[in-house]
Amino acid sequence: MGNTSSKLILAGCLALTACFAGKAFAADKNWGQYQVEDRRSGYTFAAPETRAMQDDNFQNPGMLWAEIGEELWEKTEGEAGKACASCHNGPETMKGVAVSYPKYVAEKKNLENLEQRINRCRTENMKAKPWKYESKELLGMTVFVRNQSLGMPINVKVDGDYAPFFEKGKAFYEQRRGQLDLACKHCHEDFEGGQLRANILSQGQGNGFPVYRLKWSGVGSLHRRFRGCNKQVRSKPYGYGSDEYLALELYVMWRGRGLPVETPAVRN
Repeated sequence: MGNTSSKLILAGCLALTACFAGKAFAADKNWGQYQVEDRRSGYTFAAPETRAMQDDNFQNPGMLWAEIGEELWEKTEGEAGKACASCHNGPETMKGVAVSYPKYVAEKKNLENLEQRINRCRTENMKAKPWKYESKELLGMTVFVRNQSLGMPINVKVDGDYAPFFEKGKAFYEQRRGQLDLACKHCHEDFEGGQLRANILSQGQGNGFPVYRLKWSGVGSLHRRFRGCNKQVRSKPYGYGSDEYLALELYVMWRGRGLPVETPAVRN
């Protein structure tokens, strides 16, 4: 590694470390359902105004995406001439579905997250084209389906067929990467509650995704957040739905086991 690169890494790490002051952030407050043992939702690290926005469906801008999903639920598409409603008795049948994703699919010998499951329903059952990641359609349907499990605890499997993917996700989470030589754990475990510039570092839980981020002025998936984090440490991001991010998603969801589904959560 060249001397210039070493200096850049050192300067970046020093700058980040200087911003990690003041780790405690309302750690002694009773957060109710938003805290399970030592696991805290990003809700508990958000500003009061942001929490109030999430709590009120009329103020929560993420609910606009839920409305998109609700409309698409009834829309007939594809060569099979079907809609989601053709196979499912109603949106309420989706209650409890989101808490266990990503899931292992034996036919694929791989994990599948909720976005991919939705698209598989489209291609196999509706004979329709899959929606693109981060499209309003896929985000809308994912938000709508996950919202049916609002308040239910995250409960993913990590044993059996899931174990190799869990270990892969854990290794990703703990691996230093990028020009800043940082791992996920450095921000979301070692310096949880610290301040990075104007932001409070949360535990990086995934129970609220897809979320409406004020920074994005829109809703984004968990994989979008993964890509953003990778870019912030100056590491090349992986693709949406990649094996690396699916494994990381499983591990992140396990970290938040027991926390409630909050989709669509509102974050900074």
